[in-house]
Amino acid sequence: MESVWLSTTRSAVPRRGFLALLLLSLLLCTTFLSTEAYDALDPTGNITIKWDVISWTPDGYMAVVTMYNFQQYRHIEAPGWILGWTWAKKEVIWNVMGGQTTEQGDCSRFKGNIPHCCKKDPTVVDLLPGSPYNQQIANCCTGGVLTSWAQDPEHAISSFQLIVGSAGTTNKTVKLPRNFTLKAPGPGYTCGPAKIVKPTRFITKDKRRSTQALMTWNVTCTYSQFLAQKTPTCCVSLSSFYNSTIVNCPTCTCGCQNKTEPSSCVDPNSPHLASVVSPPGKSINTPLVRCTNHMCPIRVHWHVKLQYKEYWRIKITITNFNYVVNYSQWNLVVQHPNFDNVTQVFSFNYKPLTPYVGLNDTGMLWGVKFYNDLLTSAGPFGNVQSELLFRKDKSTFTFDKGWAFPRRIYFNGDNCVMPPPDAYPWLPNANSKLVFSLLSTVFGTLACVVVVEDDEYSKVSVHENG
Repeated sequence: MESVWLSTTRSAVPRRGFLALLLLSLLLCTTFLSTEAYDALDPTGNITIKWDVISWTPDGYMAVVTMYNFQQYRHIEAPGWILGWTWAKKEVIWNVMGGQTTEQGDCSRFKGNIPHCCKKDPTVVDLLPGSPYNQQIANCCTGGVLTSWAQDPEHAISSFQLIVGSAGTTNKTVKLPRNFTLKAPGPGYTCGPAKIVKPTRFITKDKRRSTQALMTWNVTCTYSQFLAQKTPTCCVSLSSFYNSTIVNCPTCTCGCQNKTEPSSCVDPNSPHLASVVSPPGKSINTPLVRCTNHMCPIRVHWHVKLQYKEYWRIKITITNFNYVVNYSQWNLVVQHPNFDNVTQVFSFNYKPLTPYVGLNDTGMLWGVKFYNDLLTSAGPFGNVQSELLFRKDKSTFTFDKGWAFPRRIYFNGDNCVMPPPDAYPWLPNANSKLVFSLLSTVFGTLACVVVVEDDEYSKVSVHENG
């Protein structure tokens, strides 16, 4: 009996170890999946969809659905958002204002009045600007375009109104829709379940009376760059006044040139450039980039330009290599420890981002309205640039070991690929401060020459074969 008990115990030990390892693996997988959409620079950023039941109808209710883009620097570009869900019962949409469903569905069971949409899983899009006034409501009709919350909170809101039939007519009989989806306009967002919250309060224009919704539920959607696209969309190149080395974007950052398929990119020297860029029937959202070593639609160049006794200066250039896309209301997010001492920003708007108390190392930059808020498609004007002046903090400032270069850069909310740290421009090997001072003067004078690209399509970028 003792030998049997010992053998059973010994066999149980590895089994317990295996079960513990399995549980740990499942826990880790769950953790990674739940944090897939987490953004360290905007930890609370999300799109919140608020569904307010305003009044009851004979067979359902009227509701106003409002979408709030609470993301600090990620916006929704044209052709705009697409919102979908699945009804819990056999609900139909009698009417929509400020938006429209993309399909009507099968409404053959109705005689006389035909609903706007009978689909079990409807999808709604925003109306275009210039739609008839009798079809509009407040915060509608921008073509589904939403700005980021930090840039323009007034235009980070979108609404439409629904009249829902074949639904409950009380708080207890209404069933919440399920399986919410949000495309902006492609994939990338994951939406949680609808949750009943405290009814929304509305204040009249004269601010002397308030009303409230009969029922309210919220849906929260978060973004994941991995779900949006499998490859990066931008990269970073570096240069400095104290080193002649120009660090280009890593090769094949956003893909590699397909020599067997010439249409994978566009040669800027092609005599038939116009016909290649604008072929008939080509979707405007299909990337058509210039042939480069990195194959990214967007490149951000960071040049350490000059240093003074108390200050130092950098130049940022954003170049668009996409021949079919203009980036309106673009933005750039940069993480660098010296943003707590930024003195002046030239020709860009600037706002510090401080998601964590006591830490001010992240800044958001975007274009000045009607001046450089539109980054046009690839070509002689397909770039924007600015310079930033920082005050030196004697306790931390150094040009050594790549400290002067950014830790992280986002363009329109997507993380740009940085060069490897061991490739950064380093300080020259000189023991004498006098030598470094002379180098600073010489390279500072030649700063403009260093950042000029040999490509005739861009005068403000870097020397690069792509």
